[in-house]
Amino acid sequence: MLTSLSIRDVVLIEALDLSFHDGFTALTGETGAGKSILLDSLGLAMGERANAGLVRAGAAEARVSACFEAPAGHAVFTLLSEQGMPADTTDPIVLRRVISREGRSRAWVNDQPVGLALLRGIATSLIEIQGQHEQMGLADPATHRGLLDASNIPTALTDSVSAAFALWKERAAELAAAQRALDEAAREEEWLRHTVDELTTLAPQPDEEENLARQRHSLQQAERRNEAVAAALAELTPRDRRTAAPATALRAAGRALHRLLPAPGNNTARQANEPTSAEQDSALAEAQASEALATEALAALENAENALAEAENLLSRLSAETDANPRMLEETEERLFSLRTMARKHGVAVDALADLLATLSARLAGLESGVQHLHTLREAVAAAQAAYQTHATALTAARERAARALEQAVSRELKPLRLEKARFVVEIQPLPQEQWSRQGMEQVAFLIAANPGQPAGPLARVASGGELSRLMLALKLVLAGQSGIGTLIFDEIDAGVGGATAAAIGERLRRLAGKVQVLAVTHSPQVAASAHAHLRIGKKTQNGQTVTHATPLSTTERTEEIARMLAGDTITDAARAAAASLLGQT
Repeated sequence: MLTSLSIRDVVLIEALDLSFHDGFTALTGETGAGKSILLDSLGLAMGERANAGLVRAGAAEARVSACFEAPAGHAVFTLLSEQGMPADTTDPIVLRRVISREGRSRAWVNDQPVGLALLRGIATSLIEIQGQHEQMGLADPATHRGLLDASNIPTALTDSVSAAFALWKERAAELAAAQRALDEAAREEEWLRHTVDELTTLAPQPDEEENLARQRHSLQQAERRNEAVAAALAELTPRDRRTAAPATALRAAGRALHRLLPAPGNNTARQANEPTSAEQDSALAEAQASEALATEALAALENAENALAEAENLLSRLSAETDANPRMLEETEERLFSLRTMARKHGVAVDALADLLATLSARLAGLESGVQHLHTLREAVAAAQAAYQTHATALTAARERAARALEQAVSRELKPLRLEKARFVVEIQPLPQEQWSRQGMEQVAFLIAANPGQPAGPLARVASGGELSRLMLALKLVLAGQSGIGTLIFDEIDAGVGGATAAAIGERLRRLAGKVQVLAVTHSPQVAASAHAHLRIGKKTQNGQTVTHATPLSTTERTEEIARMLAGDTITDAARAAAASLLGQT
């Protein structure tokens, strides 16, 4: 419910803070006192259109805050949560609006800035204002089906229809998608078969590119090792027959050196008893030195021959152990080339070729099984539609019963509201199949025949403003508490009526206030006397300016205000007595 309203610098209101309670509160005051400004201010907090003309003269901006309380589980908390503004159910919900002198508008919900659409959405879940020209919720046929359902239709029934419709449309969407896929596959069948055959022949495997690249690198390394060994061995092999091999050359050099050495048993040393001369001694020394050098050279040649033989042996072993496989390297590179060419052709990574083959194979297989699959889906759609129609037919029957009950309930309220000649009709019309929805297979319209003999017609066309307001009261009374809206405001619902009709309006507003909070702007003393609380709106001059104020009235003050409403400017004792009598009746 609405707990408080704070207004700053709106037209004639400089500063006004109002507190509200549950039950029925009447707002009265002389014409022009500012009651409409009060409702305009509340409208600002609810997100209605604003203009700079609402800003009080001399003020920079107009500000309005409306504070609400809602029970746990109210739809407003779901709405706030969906917008990322979760609220504790024990905390108030504050709607705030500021209008600048230039006409710029800003809005907040619980101190978080919001757009006007969200502000209106939150406000309309909490409060509803009904005036002679503002019953759009009632006059709009789009709301009638929901209002009828709220009157006497089990939620389980409407939920079952909604769920059945959702399943039907889900199955229909699956069928449509399958049909599109089959049609598309049929158009590209030749390409599909060629591509699947090509990929099947290639037979790509997961992670094959990485494995092949690793294998190619290993084979290339082996190939390079084999080439190096072969080159080394080639250097040890004569390039032509005229050139001796290194080993042969070493052995030939050794044989040549052997000739420099004395033959075995031939001792070049001097016999001890042989006579010598200086020349002989010198020649002998030279011969011995040459023999020593030749011996060393021969030993070096033998070592070189042995080392060369060892090198040849090692190189031969290395050549035998090298795992070079030119054919395998060629095959590996050809496989890599084929995979990468195919990947470029289809615009995918090499590793995605296997998945592409699976996907295209499934599409190709779908051509063969698609017809049967479509048949199965069509059966599923038909079954879902039949289930929806079963639930929706039950809902239609329930709505027919609820419509008659609503007509009777509203009709009972019309006579005391001076609408005894009016006839309220709930019309249920079947919709064509393409318009069936989660809400069922029919549309609902509230109609009224204002006078006997007249055909029933749309509320907004047939009923006058006053009639529509009173009809709204009757409907709200019958449907009270069904919409989740906790506050109803009626603006001059008693316009054009008086006496017993006004008293009936007051009594029904009071009865309605047992289920929702009710505020009524009224000029009727009978309506005002029926309220639980009373606010008087007035004007006064303050610092040379006219400002609007609102005063909660005590019992004595209420008597005086109602007497004024009865008698006018001159309040008589008879008017006071009549006012006391009216208050005593409540």
